[in-house]
Amino acid sequence: MRVEGLDPELVRHLGDVPALDLGDIAATRALVSEPAPTPAADGVVVTDVVAEVGGHSVGVRVTKPSQTAGRPLPIVVEMHGGGFVLGSASANDDTNRTMAAELPCIVVAVDYRLSPEFPYPAAIVDCVAAVRWAADSAERWGGEPGRIGVLGTSAGACLAACTALRLRDEGGPTLAMQALIEPALDDRADTPSMIHGADAVFWNSRNALLSWQHYLAGHTPDEYTTPSRRTDLSGLPPTYLTVNELDPLRDQGIDYARRLLAAGVHLELHCWPGAFHGFRMFDTDLTRRTRATDLAAIRRLMGT
Repeated sequence: MRVEGLDPELVRHLGDVPALDLGDIAATRALVSEPAPTPAADGVVVTDVVAEVGGHSVGVRVTKPSQTAGRPLPIVVEMHGGGFVLGSASANDDTNRTMAAELPCIVVAVDYRLSPEFPYPAAIVDCVAAVRWAADSAERWGGEPGRIGVLGTSAGACLAACTALRLRDEGGPTLAMQALIEPALDDRADTPSMIHGADAVFWNSRNALLSWQHYLAGHTPDEYTTPSRRTDLSGLPPTYLTVNELDPLRDQGIDYARRLLAAGVHLELHCWPGAFHGFRMFDTDLTRRTRATDLAAIRRLMGT
């Protein structure tokens, strides 16, 4: 495990980092616990719904403020991380509640199908359907159909980026923003951060590559499977993108940000120092600063 350069607070949490091995999906799923479903929380209302659009159904968890000022709220469609093989719509309940209450906004967390049982393109199909359902049913939930953004973490950021690309190419709805948190964007392993990430904390290069193998399941990577393989990034929504200094995925996130800027996309990029992939699982000063920065950026891009 590589610890050089780690944030001092994170060093103190190294003994609590889960030892993930995506070579054994069953054991990894047993190791990673999910928060128990919570039907309500202070200041917000949480509702589990089956979203249906265009003959397709996907589970979503809708989190919205319990009280509003009577005006339509923006909608953030959230895609959880987990290497394409872990997680559910409840994975980020705490941050989604905070975002719903403080922006304020409506958060639609997508319970997309997981690999390897449901490989590409199942998860993208689910995420695109969830955005279109959110637009179609916005008024029912007190939302504004013209202000919808996507937010994804890690593998969920790949799905968010792919969703934004598909919506751009297939007639919308038009997105107000995309927020890509420590994104997995490229199945290739040729960047310096991937090459030197074999001993990275929590999420190493091996797990990163295995996650793509589970997701692709033998499908030849192309510009539709992997955002970094897309040649045309023009016309995408304003973007907030974060990477971590000690993350194997760091360079692919920075490269995607560079290409978005070159394509004329408005972009805000942050590289968090001394941080490994998934460091936000621990309550540290760095985590609190990153979450505050995330919230401020999303608030600006969503126009709240």
